[in-house]
Amino acid sequence: MDKSQIDTGYKEHIVFSELSEYIDFYKSLSQSVFEWISTGTSVMCNFDSYLFSSIQGTLESIRLILQDGKINDSYALVRKYHDSVVINIYEILYLKKNFSIDNFVVQKINNWIHNKEKLPRYSDMMEYIRNSRELERANKILDLDGRYKNIRDKCNDHTHYNFFYYMMLNDNQIYIKDRLKYLDRLSSDMRDIFIQHYIWLFTINEHYMMSYDYRDNIECGVTPVEDSQYWVAPFIQKAFDGIIKKYRLDLATELKSITSMKLE
Repeated sequence: MDKSQIDTGYKEHIVFSELSEYIDFYKSLSQSVFEWISTGTSVMCNFDSYLFSSIQGTLESIRLILQDGKINDSYALVRKYHDSVVINIYEILYLKKNFSIDNFVVQKINNWIHNKEKLPRYSDMMEYIRNSRELERANKILDLDGRYKNIRDKCNDHTHYNFFYYMMLNDNQIYIKDRLKYLDRLSSDMRDIFIQHYIWLFTINEHYMMSYDYRDNIECGVTPVEDSQYWVAPFIQKAFDGIIKKYRLDLATELKSITSMKLE
């Protein structure tokens, strides 16, 4: 990439600070949910914790590749990020629906965890999520304008070089007039995926929002403050204020209306 182009806004683009926010969020989320037991599987730890840290790693890779000017390659990883979101929500919903005393280990998910069975195709997992009664209201709001289909199509176009221009966006040595415009689009697309994950996840697993205060008191044998089990972890509230309410107030209002957690 021409040095003058770097100096005129590429490396100072907002997408880099946004990526740092997302990375910090998933790092904190991974640590926060680790103590929660994953019912329906034979693993003792919360495997969602590892899924969140994997997402953190994907976002770190996107940041590194973008810093080298390779927008096209970055979109391939954005698709992987979205895949991870869909997998996370699918497995949570599937476990909730199929776990019982009579079905203590849900084989489809347990086999995937132990590398014995593949998950369904992306389209099948998305259909499962769309048909979820728990996410019915959120889904109606999330994709009113078809933005997520558009994002997915865009990721596929970049991954498969469906347009020659996208291939050029991977060459950091040539001048491209609209390079920053594509960086703007990538920033918006990643934000929408983050918002989708946030809303889906905390709609179905609101306890993942819980702050450490309640759990710390229980572990120390101290009587918790009344209703402290509904307190929200600071990093969850920060993302809610700075991203969800700022860019999708409609979804923020919906989440607040259905959760018992004390989102402000």
